[in-house]
Amino acid sequence: MTILALAMAVFSAGAQVKEDFVTAPNAQTGKEYPKVNSERRVRVRINAPDAQSVKLDIGGATYDLHRNAEGYWIGDSAPQDEGFHYYQIIIDGAYVPDPSSLYYYGVSRWSSGIDVPAHDQDFYQLKNVPQGDVRELYYWSPTNNTMRHCYVYLPAEYDKNPNKRYPVLYLQHGGGESEHGWPQQGKTAQIMDNLLAEGKCVPFIIVMDNGSWRIERPQEPNPAGGRQAAPAQRQGGGMVLPSDWYQGFANTLIQDIIPMIDAKFRTIPDNAHRAMAGLSMGGMETKEIGLKYPEVFSSLGIFSGGEITPEEAAAAKGFKQNNKLIFVSYGSRELSGGRDIQATAESLKKAGYNAHTYVSPDTAHEWQSWRRALYNFAQLLFR
Repeated sequence: MTILALAMAVFSAGAQVKEDFVTAPNAQTGKEYPKVNSERRVRVRINAPDAQSVKLDIGGATYDLHRNAEGYWIGDSAPQDEGFHYYQIIIDGAYVPDPSSLYYYGVSRWSSGIDVPAHDQDFYQLKNVPQGDVRELYYWSPTNNTMRHCYVYLPAEYDKNPNKRYPVLYLQHGGGESEHGWPQQGKTAQIMDNLLAEGKCVPFIIVMDNGSWRIERPQEPNPAGGRQAAPAQRQGGGMVLPSDWYQGFANTLIQDIIPMIDAKFRTIPDNAHRAMAGLSMGGMETKEIGLKYPEVFSSLGIFSGGEITPEEAAAAKGFKQNNKLIFVSYGSRELSGGRDIQATAESLKKAGYNAHTYVSPDTAHEWQSWRRALYNFAQLLFR
């Protein structure tokens, strides 16, 4: 399709679009699409000559694509926030990944993804600096009686210093995501390599495992005499979680994952050199596990997953004696409901805790918020 034809199609959709699109870094090798322009609009092109309707689903909205004479469907989104976004193509009602993009696990499925250029993207760009390793491990979990999978980031110096031991951060993904999230969408290795190259943080190991959990509810008899799951209780439109909802993953983490990592790598296996952090669901897990097991983790990072109040900290046995850092972060658009994380942090400081906050400008519940959170949190760890 020519630029003129594209402009006409866009005009008919009621929007003026700046024609300076470039291929996104998430396009598969040799593919021209998806593209992004300076207005942060996303353009996709799909070969579906027999389709009756094709749409782009991104950022909580759908956009009609228009078919050209060659059978390609093409169209643009509205301007998107800076950073990473999952997206899907809807072909005659079926949601499918874009065959031209790389795939990422999120929203409980393998999806297409695209990075919209950000003003501060330099901190997670791949650069000519010493490169750490991201190792992929399969291991046996006695707690779950099954094989499990995780990724481990090792700083570039790890193999060059065979006698040196390192602190460890256990970094968790969000709901509907998996252990693939932080290494791929989160750009963990790039963030850490760049920080270390600039001397902004100390070297440490990062473990990225699968923290997905399932709520086990009591069973109720059904009219036929069998058993069926009790309906989920809801409060204010959200499901009320059992008080021990996180315990299954806590058992796996403490009984299986940590001992395995300490056995395979040169860690410093004590509370002072062990941290936990996570985004959304992973942040909720971090809070609950951190409060219950302060002898295991001394530093906690909660990204878009709640906060620890002075009352909760005081009620957790052994927490104040063991805790070295509480870090809470949100995207600015997540705080519109009046949550004041800075006020909570100030209260924690007055109670004697090392509390820090970070608010990501102009982002919501999304990966750009969490990339920035990790960048800031990492600089505070193990000092």
